[in-house]
This record gives sequence, C-alpha cells and structure tokens, in this order.
Amino acid sequence: MKYVRYQYRDIASYGVLEGGTIRDIGGGLFGNRKETGKVRDLRDVKLLCPCEPSKVLAIGLNYRSHLGDRVAPDKPAVFVVPPSALLEPEGEIRIPPDAEDTHYEGELVAVIGTTTRDATPAEAEESIFGFTCGNDISERKWQKNDLQWWRAKGCDTFAPLGPCIETAYNWRGRGIKTRLNGTVVQQGRFAELLFDPPAIVSHISRYITLQPGDVVYTGTPGNTAALRHGDTVTVEIEGIGVLTNTVRNPGRRV
Repeated sequence: MKYVRYQYRDIASYGVLEGGTIRDIGGGLFGNRKETGKVRDLRDVKLLCPCEPSKVLAIGLNYRSHLGDRVAPDKPAVFVVPPSALLEPEGEIRIPPDAEDTHYEGELVAVIGTTTRDATPAEAEESIFGFTCGNDISERKWQKNDLQWWRAKGCDTFAPLGPCIETAYNWRGRGIKTRLNGTVVQQGRFAELLFDPPAIVSHISRYITLQPGDVVYTGTPGNTAALRHGDTVTVEIEGIGVLTNTVRNPGRRV
C-alpha cells in the first residue's frame, strides 16, 4: 500500500495512492486510517513529505562502494538532521550562497510506525511502517571542516523526502538509482548495505526512542558530485517511486 500526504485547497491530508488517484483517509497515518470516501486526482494536488517526523536520523558510510579508502565502520555511523531540512517532492533545493561543494546522495529511507526503544533487529523490523525515497544533500567542505554537520547536512531543503511510503515493501533484492539531469550518476542494490534497516533501527533505539513518523536515511551508494543551479536530481527506488527536485544555487549559477 502506498500512502501519501498531500495538499488540496490549502488543506493537508493523508491518502492512499493508487495509479493517478488518491483515496483520502482520516484518523491519521498511524491511527485507524479510515477512508473518508473523498477521491482526488493526483494532478489536482501538491504532494508533501509523506510523514511529519519528530526526528530525522541518517547513516553515513553504509555502502562499500561509497567508502573509497576509508575503513568500514563497526557500527552504524548515525547523525541527526533537523526536521526543518525536509523538502517535499518537486520542491526546490536551496543551496546557501556561501556553499561551495554541495552534493546529492540518493537513499532508501525507513519510516517508523510504532514507538521503538531498545529493540532487537527482529523487533526493529516489525517497527518499520514502510519505506520511501530520500536525498541527503551534503555540503562537503562544511562536512569536512565544521565541528558538527549541522549545516553540512541540515540546511533548510537539504533533506528531500517522498513521494510516498510503501508499506508492503521487501527491500531485499531491490535497488536505487540517482539521476542528474536525466543521467544515472549513482546506483546500488540494498543487499550491499553494510548495516541493513533493521540493524540500523535496532542500534538507534538503544539510545533514542523512535516515534511513529520518525525517518531514518540509510546511506548512499557509489560516488557523488556537486549540484549546480538549475539542475534536476531524481532518486528512483524500485517498487516505491521517483523523488524529483530542482536546484537553486544563487552563488553558483554557471
């Protein structure tokens, strides 16, 4: 089942995405999810981030193809991103004027469905409501030189998310592609993850209680490169969909 959050006539709602239509639901995404009988045409609405997390967490160095000459971590390399960094599908990634080297990072994102604390990997897997697409925008110079990654990873619009949450999703055997202006620039299989989603969620839950709607970006494969003003970047995950965003970079227009 694919769930979306959408805006219709200035009202935000949740719904079930089926083809080109959305069946509206009440009761909240993590409540009873009762259909209201309202049906919207996908062309008539604006898709929003598919959930409203209290916490956004992300994992670095989680594909061997992304490590380069760095040593693989012995546990998930977790960092925190402010929810204010989230960006809806088709939204504009706004790169600050003083940024110099800002990269895309297409990722599989786990959405938590139940309050999760100190979970085993098996319990953590049960706590995952579904999966969506994400893009962990990263300013490399800030990432290298700042004491914390608060701005390198957490600027407004640096965490595109969506377009939907797929709940009946078996990530095993699936894969991801990132395209820049239509050209594939990243691809990987989720079997290559050094730490899979249940292991990641289990590890995080030892220290932080996860709540319904919280999201975990699981890492990016391969190499990345800088974004330019006017670029279009898409993250496509088999069985989920395509997340597309454009880039505005006032400091780097050529």
